[in-house]
Amino acid sequence: MKYTTLPNTNVKVSKICLGTMTWGNQNTENDGHEQMDYALEQGVNFFDTAELYAVPASPETYGTTEKIIGSWFKKTGNRDKVVLASKIAGGGDYTKHIRTGGFTRQNIIDAVEGSLGRLQTDYLDLYQLHWPSRGVNCFGVRDYPYQTSAKEAENHIEILETLHDLIQQGKIKHIGLSNETPWGTMQYLQTSEQHNLPRMSTVQNSYSLIHRGYEVGMSEVSMRENIGLLAYSPLAQGVLSGKYLDGKHPEGARGTLFPRFIARYMNEGSLKAVSEYLKIAQKYDLTLAELSLAYINQLPFVTSNIIGATKMSQLKENINSINIDLSEEILNEIEAVHALIPNPAP
Repeated sequence: MKYTTLPNTNVKVSKICLGTMTWGNQNTENDGHEQMDYALEQGVNFFDTAELYAVPASPETYGTTEKIIGSWFKKTGNRDKVVLASKIAGGGDYTKHIRTGGFTRQNIIDAVEGSLGRLQTDYLDLYQLHWPSRGVNCFGVRDYPYQTSAKEAENHIEILETLHDLIQQGKIKHIGLSNETPWGTMQYLQTSEQHNLPRMSTVQNSYSLIHRGYEVGMSEVSMRENIGLLAYSPLAQGVLSGKYLDGKHPEGARGTLFPRFIARYMNEGSLKAVSEYLKIAQKYDLTLAELSLAYINQLPFVTSNIIGATKMSQLKENINSINIDLSEEILNEIEAVHALIPNPAP
């Protein structure tokens, strides 16, 4: 395994982060425990979850993933071996079964306390805001939704002051964003500096070979402001494994069970790009998943690459990507495809 540190901290994290959002829906508690056992054995010390999970979100599955992780901590005693990240759910209809009112002080406190209880731990190493409450272009929205976005942005001072108090109490160690924009990220960073409040360390945004929108503006923010990307959906919800090519819908696959999760990655341009990347992988005796993940692993603005799997064979393949170094020749061929079909998936 390879390691780095959370920006502006001394916390060592694996370049591969274990994503957990299928546990409690597609995966059982035993599955989750098996994945955590294997990941830790392979040197993966960074786990990411959220109060929202399992996904798809529902009142029945709310908090289930955190409970599975908590039961594993209780069974194994491995809490001190893991850098644990969780998130407070953003607002909107999708999460009205959790709470209303956005990132208010009381909502943040309640969310942290709830996660700590389910996870059976006294602290979270990284606590993230799952998505902005003001309305931005994420989750398959390509362009800024200026007609529907809230006129007022989040109260950055109140949010950071609340997180500061939770840090002072020892309940969280560091903080991060998710599904954020360059403007939102800079607002948090500037507010922290101006008011001597905790600084965001990471941004968890989607990134894959067919969705490289992070490079348009956020990559420069990451590198100049030292706020690292935690890349999620690096395989585009499994589309970059190639298993959905030629109209295939494998039984039990995420895109087969929940087609709306892969719809953003299944347009003509995306599938054409996936086919071209598959040719490159085959040429160099790699799987498409290995090629896709290895590309992200080597990017200078990436702190950790969040992989997820429903099968142990997938997990092993995904973690093994850290051992693959892409040659300059391979990288050039990838960039040639990107130049022809840039960011086909929003």
